[in-house]
Amino acid sequence: MLIQPVDYRDPDAARKFTESLHNTGFGVLTNHPLSQDLLNTIYQEWYDFYQTDAKNNYHYDKEKMDGYFSPKVSETAKGFEKRDLKEFYHIYPTGRYPTEVSDAARRYYDAGSNLAKELLQWVEDHSPAEVKAGYSMPLSDMITDSDLTLLRVLHYPPLSGDEEPGAVRAAAHGDINLLTVLPAATQAGLQVLGKDDAWHDVPCDFGMLIVNIGDMLHEASGGYYPSTIHRVLNPSGEEAKKSRISLPLFLHPRPDVKLSERYTSGSYLQERLRELGVK
Repeated sequence: MLIQPVDYRDPDAARKFTESLHNTGFGVLTNHPLSQDLLNTIYQEWYDFYQTDAKNNYHYDKEKMDGYFSPKVSETAKGFEKRDLKEFYHIYPTGRYPTEVSDAARRYYDAGSNLAKELLQWVEDHSPAEVKAGYSMPLSDMITDSDLTLLRVLHYPPLSGDEEPGAVRAAAHGDINLLTVLPAATQAGLQVLGKDDAWHDVPCDFGMLIVNIGDMLHEASGGYYPSTIHRVLNPSGEEAKKSRISLPLFLHPRPDVKLSERYTSGSYLQERLRELGVK
């Protein structure tokens, strides 16, 4: 399976990008408008934050789901028994935010959300007529004024060799939301499960923007845009001694948005959170 990066500045970028989403569940953009300097700032200051005990002052709220999730309460992917080898912080528009870092992550949240609306419009514009007819409203309108879009600041700690057998940084899973917008992380390791049932590396050169389909868009499009299973491998050798910082922005509709005859966005989200064991 080939995921071909698309230049955001290409006049035909929208078509090429959405074609990649349809065929592989992933699209990769180069020369996108998100500031790499801003991303570098976030990577460094949040790496520093995770090295301190201050993170424990923001223990996650079980109802609001904002704040810090330690490795002890990290996600367990659906169908797996071992928790992922990671810790993370959930940033929502109305959630708690650490005083130990600058507002860079908040500024990225706004910039990423604005770009995401454009990408959702690309998806809608290039959906076949019969697929578009099934959308309950314009896709970009689904996230307007949503306070559920989530920026997760992920830290995958260096591997010590004492990890529980079978535990990985991120076990094979699909995302819950509409689209996930992910700047290339500080370390490689992202793979996607292809239609050939083989694992393939996702292009992730520093500066690229990786976008993948979530289950909600799969549901809303009747499967035309497939939510594809992906994972993050454990590195080996010298790379295993390094941390990995990742910044997925999960685009979530408002809870009342109708995805299909079976689900609203709210009912779908609650079902999946129960499956993950975090609700």
